[in-house]
Amino acid sequence: MAQRYRQCTAASVYDTLDALGLPNQCLSLDIKPLRDDMRVAGPAFTVYGAREPRAEADLAQAAKFEGFGLFKAMFPGCVVVVNAEKDEQTGHWGEMMSLTAKRHGATGVVVDGGTRDRAGLLRIPDWPVLVRYTTPIESLHRWRAEDFMVPIYLSGTLTRLVRVDPGDWIVGDCDGVLVVPQGVAYDVLLKLEELEQKEEGSRRELAKGVPIEEVFARYRRL
Repeated sequence: MAQRYRQCTAASVYDTLDALGLPNQCLSLDIKPLRDDMRVAGPAFTVYGAREPRAEADLAQAAKFEGFGLFKAMFPGCVVVVNAEKDEQTGHWGEMMSLTAKRHGATGVVVDGGTRDRAGLLRIPDWPVLVRYTTPIESLHRWRAEDFMVPIYLSGTLTRLVRVDPGDWIVGDCDGVLVVPQGVAYDVLLKLEELEQKEEGSRRELAKGVPIEEVFARYRRL
């Protein structure tokens, strides 16, 4: 499914969700790939963080992080998704975390916040990174991850927040990032591929010089 989703554009994913009555699944348009050719697709591995960490973390939550449990819980094909709780200054992710996450099966990261180590991240092969900004400021004592594989909320475009549950599908490119609810992800993919075929047909015939009226009549898609 991830490979097939990566063959489709975020625009077509949005159109498919919109047609199915799910118009508010687009994350903030400020979340962009570090490089335009980066594309991400996979089930979400969610990371919940707080700008003002509690002095005493819940013991069960703290135990999850022991022995680098955050990374050991990751699964092949997952996309790491991080909320930043409106922190707009620090780096919530970076190069070393990316190298470790990739080693444990992750295929990319989406952060509703910032990252450090842009140059290092760009050197990691096949590692898409989609974030709001880059920064040199360390998150230590300013923000921290407090839990993972729990529901989180990220900034939206047509709605203030978009909920991301563990296992929801994250699909994004240079146009934007969409959240596809896990329960409909396969049905969305099938309809999406039908739409992409129409797009390709329209593109091919327009390139050949077929009049736009004929192309639209045949595919109902421009």
